Amino acid sequence: MSARGRGEGRRGVVIAVVSTVVVFTALGLAIVNSPGWPEVKAQFFNWDEFKATFPDVLHAFWLNVKLFCIAEVFILPLALLLAIVRSLPGPVFFPLRILAIAYTDFFRGVPTILVIVTLGFGAPALQLQGVPQSTLFWGIVSLVLVYTAYVSEVYRAGIESVHPSQNAAARSLGLNHLQAVWYVIVPQAVRRVIPPLLNDFIGLQKDTALVGILGAIEAFKQTQIDQAASFNFTSSVCAALLFVAITIPLARFTDWLVARDRRRQFAGATA
Repeated sequence: MSARGRGEGRRGVVIAVVSTVVVFTALGLAIVNSPGWPEVKAQFFNWDEFKATFPDVLHAFWLNVKLFCIAEVFILPLALLLAIVRSLPGPVFFPLRILAIAYTDFFRGVPTILVIVTLGFGAPALQLQGVPQSTLFWGIVSLVLVYTAYVSEVYRAGIESVHPSQNAAARSLGLNHLQAVWYVIVPQAVRRVIPPLLNDFIGLQKDTALVGILGAIEAFKQTQIDQAASFNFTSSVCAALLFVAITIPLARFTDWLVARDRRRQFAGATA
């Protein structure tokens, strides 16, 4: 790069930094000087209340992390199986494809909160022998059902992005369709869809807060308990910071993967 190019690059960075500082400073001053700021500060940014409620909110937040980890263990393989079923060719597998499409359309169309309420309160009310009564169990089941539908579409997009010649080459080596999909198509598809999968993981981590509707004491439910006791909303800021501490690193990691994939594609195109 020439000296002129490096100079323009540094000037661009300086302009970006200065403009960012100016914008955020202006926003901060507008908020701090607003008529209602003292009340908002006392209700949402009370340092004493933050110190008092943060330990309980942090303890409850670990339940969100557990819900996320347990649900993800089931979502990844089930979604991949659903995507493979939708890719099966021929009239023999038509009923399976229809069931997979119906499942995906239904659980992508129904709001997650409605699925959690229906299963969380409805399934235990049936009082069936051998059916778990735990609200956590049905909260996890609800998240798995909903996010399996979303993630399966991500997998399916990856499978369809692999060129048909890959399948043809695998079949010419003696593999049947399922073997070609599992050993040739799926490995390539999974590598391509890792960034959008991480975006779904971020959404799942946030939606674990909905399980609190069933009575589980997770981070959001704990904030409601604290707010009812103190009539102060600072505990909500505690919970928000904890969720952000998880989601922002995942978001930046996703950006890094996307940028790396673009560099590889550019290198391959110029080779």
